[in-house]
Amino acid sequence: MTFTEFATTVYPFLEIANFHATYYRLLEAFARGEIRRLIVTMPPQHGKSVGAATLLPAYMLGLEPDMRIAIASYSGSLASKFNRRVQRILDSEEYATLFPETTIKRGTKPANYVRTADEVEIIGHDGVLLSVGREGSLTGNRVDCFILDDLYKDAMEANSPIIRENCWEWYTSVVRTRMHNASRELIVFTRWHEEDLIGTITSKEPCRKFQSFNDLDNLSENEWLYLNFEALKASPPTEIDPRQLGEALWEERHSALLLQQKRQLDTLRFECMYQGHPSSREGLLYGDSFTEYDALPRDIVRYANYTDTADTGDDYLCSICYAVDTDGVIYIVDVVYSREPMEVTEREVAEMLCRNRTRIAFVESNNGGRGFARAVQRYAPTTKVEWFHQGANKEARILSHSATVQHLLRFPRGWRQRWFELYSHLTTYRRTFRSNRWHDAADVLTGIVERETGKQEFKAKIAFRS
Repeated sequence: MTFTEFATTVYPFLEIANFHATYYRLLEAFARGEIRRLIVTMPPQHGKSVGAATLLPAYMLGLEPDMRIAIASYSGSLASKFNRRVQRILDSEEYATLFPETTIKRGTKPANYVRTADEVEIIGHDGVLLSVGREGSLTGNRVDCFILDDLYKDAMEANSPIIRENCWEWYTSVVRTRMHNASRELIVFTRWHEEDLIGTITSKEPCRKFQSFNDLDNLSENEWLYLNFEALKASPPTEIDPRQLGEALWEERHSALLLQQKRQLDTLRFECMYQGHPSSREGLLYGDSFTEYDALPRDIVRYANYTDTADTGDDYLCSICYAVDTDGVIYIVDVVYSREPMEVTEREVAEMLCRNRTRIAFVESNNGGRGFARAVQRYAPTTKVEWFHQGANKEARILSHSATVQHLLRFPRGWRQRWFELYSHLTTYRRTFRSNRWHDAADVLTGIVERETGKQEFKAKIAFRS
């Protein structure tokens, strides 16, 4: 019997969305020992605990009644709650039909077996289900499988260096010391901080992103398999998550519109909790510190545009129209920030240039930029389109000009809602260059500042269109 069949038998009310089917298939591989070390992250209220901390232990005890399983969470009471839920499944008639060999104490019989909210033994076998809160003790107990579900209660706990350190200390001194060569580990929770338990483990031990079920074929025993379900699809489609960009993970329960609204409230928190891409506010390059304006000043001396075409299929084309006043302050006026193909963005950029009566547009000629510039010029004949080669180091440019970018640039009030992806990528952009997935927005802001302050090192390399 598959894990999905088991789940819908003992929980006939269970809703199985497409991503649940993938999630349950992965949990089944874990239950059957095909995976020893597994990390799964997903947004709140998407059914991670029902699958991992309630249904999975019951399924594993049915397959292997001698298995010793421990469920851990941020508090002993929550871990006990999971334990009681599993016990109710083990007590059910449906479960007895599926796994008649796995039974637990009922009432006072058999008298020599343990059944409490924190521990229950399998009659006639060595199997046991334990529950423990973070920093709780498991002295003397051998554990064949650990299930760690939500080891942080909330953002306040996860953002506390003391609690994160205590959690790591408990993990290394309790969890790891109770395990043996064949023990398995499953970690499931919503991300809160880049240095939470998952962040620390993946920085110290080998970890593979799960993109195809073929990844199970050559997975080493010491390697972690890591699956992250984004609430709104932002990464390229894979066999495991074939959604298109922008699609919600569970549209029927948490629609893309609802998720966008949550994203606008706190972009950094949304990237952590709902997208699984945590960043600490202390490590951000810009943060949410850009100045906003209500209306353009009267003394505008120049309207221009700066465009960087996408380097790869996963990158964004970033094209920004801006205005400069007599003091050299730069006002962002309009934006095209898109991963659509060039035949789409060529027209979008041209329409933006015409709409804003832009006099001159600068296009980086790298990665097909020259052909893009020619096409835009055809669609926007009133704008002078010039291309140039950007040869300077991107990392050095972005980092060295970050303070000037924040000092000189102004965004229109409400830009968070108007260009939410641009806002998200800029306000979560990190100082550690390699930690960032997308550099396109930061690169264009840097290019604008370089050009308008006269500090661009690439002046001599500009090749104007004849």
